[in-house]
Amino acid sequence: MIDWKDAPAAVPEGSRIYAIGDIHGALGKLQALHGMIAADLEARPCAAPLLVHLGDYVDKGADPRGVVQHLMAGSPCPALHLRGNHEDMMLAALTGDASAVAEWLWCGGRHTVASWGWDAEAPQGWVPMPAERAFLEGTTLHHRAGGYLFVHAGIRPGVALEAQDPLDLMGIRHEFLNSEQDHGFVVVHGHTAGFAPVVKANRIALDTAAWSGGPLTCAVFEGERFGLMGAR
Repeated sequence: MIDWKDAPAAVPEGSRIYAIGDIHGALGKLQALHGMIAADLEARPCAAPLLVHLGDYVDKGADPRGVVQHLMAGSPCPALHLRGNHEDMMLAALTGDASAVAEWLWCGGRHTVASWGWDAEAPQGWVPMPAERAFLEGTTLHHRAGGYLFVHAGIRPGVALEAQDPLDLMGIRHEFLNSEQDHGFVVVHGHTAGFAPVVKANRIALDTAAWSGGPLTCAVFEGERFGLMGAR
């Protein structure tokens, strides 16, 4: 069931956007949430649905590879996969750079290494299947729809979207989270985990720590309203 709330912005008429926060290897919750989305689409057909995954599919949780393979297999409706800082760290580590390897392992990459069946001490053997790597490399940084911007972490306030640093889009925290500035759109993001979604006039946060016991949260945007649902 969707918990409908007053929306701070709107999406184009006839469209519906589902946005899912950080997954981090929580395959079972992702499968359950995709099932809820499929049921909603069956009960309330929509001419132009879109599912936006906000990034951080790998690391920390039990089955990062299973999450990637599930996303590759398809979604309940057309889908867009954004890049989180953890996908970015993984791709950097796969180049073999020693500092990138060390950073990734320290930030939760060991769970992903184990999920792929690799040896954490032998990064030269970390070779995902070509299709899996292509999926990760094909992730994008942001998506604009109506009065919303969908991005993994946030934006740097006062900087035009086209001038944003990709590292900020994937990893910014305090400067963005503490800003009450009107950005010209409402930013829908993950990256910074909380016990519940955060809804403010200028941003909506959907990372609810699915990998560590919290629910996997999905926001549903249609017209001038939005709602929330989650899988535990």
